[in-house]
Amino acid sequence: MGRQCAPSAYALRPLDYLGSATISPMLRHLTIRDFVIVDRLELDFEGGFGALTGETGAGKSILIDALLLALGERADAGVVRAGCERAEVSAEFDLADGSSLTNWLHENDFDAGGGCLLRRVVDAGGRSRAYINGAAATVMQLKTAAEWLADIHGQHAHQSLMRSEAQRRLIDAQAGLSGLANDVAKAYRNWQKIRDARENAESDAEASAKEREMLEWQVRELETLGFDAQQWQDDNQEHRRLAHAAGLIEGSAAAVAMLDGDEQSALLVVDAALNRVRDLIDIDAALKEPADLIQGARIQLDEAVHALNRYRDRLELDPQRLTELEARLQAVMALARKHRVQPEALGEMQASLNERLQDLRLASDPTALAEHEAAAKNEFDALAKKLSAGRRRTASDLSKRVSEVMQHLAMAGGSFDIALEPVKEPAGYGLETIEFRVSANTGQPLRPLAKVASGGELSRIGLAIQVIASQSAQVPTLIFDEVDAGIGGGVAEIVGRMLKQLGKERQVLCVTHLPQVAAQADWQWSVAKETVQDSTLSRLTALDTAARIEELARMLGGVKVTETTRQHAREMLAIRKEK
Repeated sequence: MGRQCAPSAYALRPLDYLGSATISPMLRHLTIRDFVIVDRLELDFEGGFGALTGETGAGKSILIDALLLALGERADAGVVRAGCERAEVSAEFDLADGSSLTNWLHENDFDAGGGCLLRRVVDAGGRSRAYINGAAATVMQLKTAAEWLADIHGQHAHQSLMRSEAQRRLIDAQAGLSGLANDVAKAYRNWQKIRDARENAESDAEASAKEREMLEWQVRELETLGFDAQQWQDDNQEHRRLAHAAGLIEGSAAAVAMLDGDEQSALLVVDAALNRVRDLIDIDAALKEPADLIQGARIQLDEAVHALNRYRDRLELDPQRLTELEARLQAVMALARKHRVQPEALGEMQASLNERLQDLRLASDPTALAEHEAAAKNEFDALAKKLSAGRRRTASDLSKRVSEVMQHLAMAGGSFDIALEPVKEPAGYGLETIEFRVSANTGQPLRPLAKVASGGELSRIGLAIQVIASQSAQVPTLIFDEVDAGIGGGVAEIVGRMLKQLGKERQVLCVTHLPQVAAQADWQWSVAKETVQDSTLSRLTALDTAARIEELARMLGGVKVTETTRQHAREMLAIRKEK
């Protein structure tokens, strides 16, 4: 047992929410218990664009990390606050009637009547438990539900955009082609499997023939046995009955004698008791109930005698049938030992051998194998061409839109292009490679993003891509974790406007260190560290207008806040209200 965690709960609600569109469904409530340096925190969310600010190291990203845990990300013991037994995070989302998530919850036996509550508990040993609407769930189920609810863009997302694989995934997700891309990958693997089988058959025909001959003999042996799992159970039961037939006959006869055999039998004793009680009913009618019960017992005993007699009459000593069953059971046991399986598994093993035999027979027929290979390739080609067409449409649209946004992000005259280059040989990802290319200034040629973009340019281009991609996403809640790193000045103000515009259609939360971005928010929270009972805790405060001015002034002026920086902060908020 660790030391007791100091209680310090905060329930927060944005105080300076200025009338952004109400969005539903969205993240409504987040509860955090003993997570890293947060002891107890309860947050109520609104729609629109919200900013989370604070000093470096105060714990701004902890809120995002906690939400990621509730959404199914990997958990470890390090998230449990020092001295505590467990960390717990709950995220409550509104749920639209008839939505895909509602249907999924019903299909997976989760209650879907009052929103969607995702809960995660991690103990100090690193073990985690997941719940959806109060019912135990797997982490994979948590992740599946989260895909309909929130999209989190991390502060290192820009760097991932330099990788070809990440670029391809983004295009497929933007075009709604992720499922088709998976189908293409499966079709490719199937095609390659059949191709490998054909090549192996051509190069190792002799070994295949020997294996096929052995399998044919094994399958014939099993077919001759004619094993059936239900018959195996029936045979065992009948064998036990015949093997003990003499004892069963003797025992049932003895039971009949005890019930109805002589003057001391159970039926005669019960009859005597019944007659005795009936004689007394005239004296006291209360004895009628016991008499009825004895009469019922007498009937049950009589039926038992008849049932035992019928059972005994059906039994017979049949040595020949017993011998046949013993031979049958021994044959099954011998074959099971030979193949090193339990008798009950012989049927499954026969099916497996048959399947392998069919593969080998196919492999011995070059014509049939070539036909299968051609059919598999045709299936891959059809799916891959469909995927390519969708990628081309999306690449053209996204290139145009990102280029337009670049003009407002200190890259006037720059352009962005998504190149789809045909591959020499088809691959599991399709028929083309995808490469993001950029020209940051007028007159410069398009070159790969990873080679020409500076840190600041990469941040701006990455942010433009993420904001545009988020506009077509289906999730209601978008979270940006310091994705504005590397920008500032007028560009930061434009980024803030972009997020504010996005907040008119979605719920947007941005962790930011830029006052130009925070000033555009509809509401703002501030994070700070404090010491409680020798423990460092992260405290979150909802800011009203006066508090926002102080926080923006701090972000503008650094350590010392002056009246000049306060006036600048007021002007920033006033400009936001005018727009």
